[in-house]
Amino acid sequence: MPSSFQLHRTIATVGSYHNHHQRQHPQPTTLTTFFPVPTGVSVPDMVSAYHTHNLRPNQCCSGVVQSIKAPVETVWSVVRRFDNPQAYKHFLKSCQVIVGDGNVGSLREVHVISGLPADFSTERLEILDDERHVLSFSVVGGVHRLNNYKSVTTLHASGNGTVVVESFVVDIPQGNTGDDTCTFVDTIVRCNLQSLAQMAENMATSSI
Repeated sequence: MPSSFQLHRTIATVGSYHNHHQRQHPQPTTLTTFFPVPTGVSVPDMVSAYHTHNLRPNQCCSGVVQSIKAPVETVWSVVRRFDNPQAYKHFLKSCQVIVGDGNVGSLREVHVISGLPADFSTERLEILDDERHVLSFSVVGGVHRLNNYKSVTTLHASGNGTVVVESFVVDIPQGNTGDDTCTFVDTIVRCNLQSLAQMAENMATSSI
């Protein structure tokens, strides 16, 4: 599998045909897509495999990469806390684990700050791999516009620092385009990862 990709994002579409004597039969097209890896960023094959998404019709997919001047272990100690995403995700104001103990299958309820087109979401932990530094969650309920949202975050060492990759797949809300949706989510993810970088770098500096 190649270690980097030029594709920026792919939007799944629905193909169909029409016969005057038959009902229209939609032919859903499922596409496999890779999120964009900017030129010059080296991503191991193991990492890229986690960011392969099978898109259903009317979904879009994108991703963000953030370099952090801190060891993987330091960054991971923040990212892995399924019960405390608001530590670096400043668009969230609270989180409560409502099912489970923070391991795979646990459910959390997160409430967002006012001003966003959402109130709260219920999210399930899909992957928590401490050895490979992978966390994935899916949105399974709540009051928001990000239906069938699934996120995957991976960390890997790069020199003396860490590269964080976060990709997502989500339904395109009615009245929006795929580009609109990806741009909106990209902006939130990028802000989160920039906040994570600042937090982890401060942690690494204070530990010296």
